[in-house]
Amino acid sequence: MFFAIRHVTRFRYSVPVHESVMELRMQPRSEGPQTLRSFQITTTPRAQLYAYTDSLGNAVYHFNVLRAHEELRIEAQAVVERSNSTMPAIADGLEWQRYNQLNLTSDHFDLLESSRFARHSTGLDRFMAERGLAKPQGDPLSALKTLNHVIFESFGYESGVTEVHSPIDHALSEGRGVCQDFAHIMIAIARHWGVPARYVSGYLSQRRRNEHRSGDDATHAWVEAYLPSLGWIGFDPTNDIMAEERHIRVAVGRDYADVPPTRGTFKGDAESELAISVSVELAQAPNRHEEFLRIARPMKQNDASTIDAAHHQQQQQQQ
Repeated sequence: MFFAIRHVTRFRYSVPVHESVMELRMQPRSEGPQTLRSFQITTTPRAQLYAYTDSLGNAVYHFNVLRAHEELRIEAQAVVERSNSTMPAIADGLEWQRYNQLNLTSDHFDLLESSRFARHSTGLDRFMAERGLAKPQGDPLSALKTLNHVIFESFGYESGVTEVHSPIDHALSEGRGVCQDFAHIMIAIARHWGVPARYVSGYLSQRRRNEHRSGDDATHAWVEAYLPSLGWIGFDPTNDIMAEERHIRVAVGRDYADVPPTRGTFKGDAESELAISVSVELAQAPNRHEEFLRIARPMKQNDASTIDAAHHQQQQQQQ
């Protein structure tokens, strides 16, 4: 199955700004049942793009716009081939015992630690106790499926209740949130159980309008948990489904802080507006396979501050 993705981000400024520095994580990953067939990014004003692969295997593009501009438009287009993968209904009875140093690497152990947004709290303890989640029941796969369902049943889907930098306690106290919140809650509980878990950003293609709680005109977030005998398995607590062929993976990280689609700053005393458009459609097979990430110049570290929280809120709460 092939999907054509178009993701447009537009920043508008009240007065011309003098420079924009941006970092992008918009290129779908190519691994396992997902293969990237074509990808391109265009910017207006035009800018020279540079690229590298981060420590998590995500493709990162960055650029500077050095002349004055009142609008910055970034358009990413991709064609992705996605196949479905099968898995057993349950894991075997020895799976919990496989979470040991023989089967886990340092990367897995890193994903057992608290991170900026996926961390333990008294509110999470209360939620787990009330829902019978203090300890996992059954094999790891069955326990994670139950957790996926409990989070879906426990929270209403509503944009604007939480912000992009909200701790999980905000969604826990409100009983509402968006996909980012639900993913962080599931990750924190899975790690508490001793299961390595990571945050996935990407897109969800829907067969029909309003098929799922998350819209098909926005980015999406879900969870991958590691089972030693099965590998990384995707769970979508927003929609109470397993991540399957209609889930298109772009980036993975410890939590949202590792994978925002855009991160940047600008020079100038201006008010800003962020608008986003996403479309995911079934497509025909492309005629050729592109190559990606030919690095034209090594990345140089800089201390530029990130775009303000209001930008990030609009970016994530679009869902």
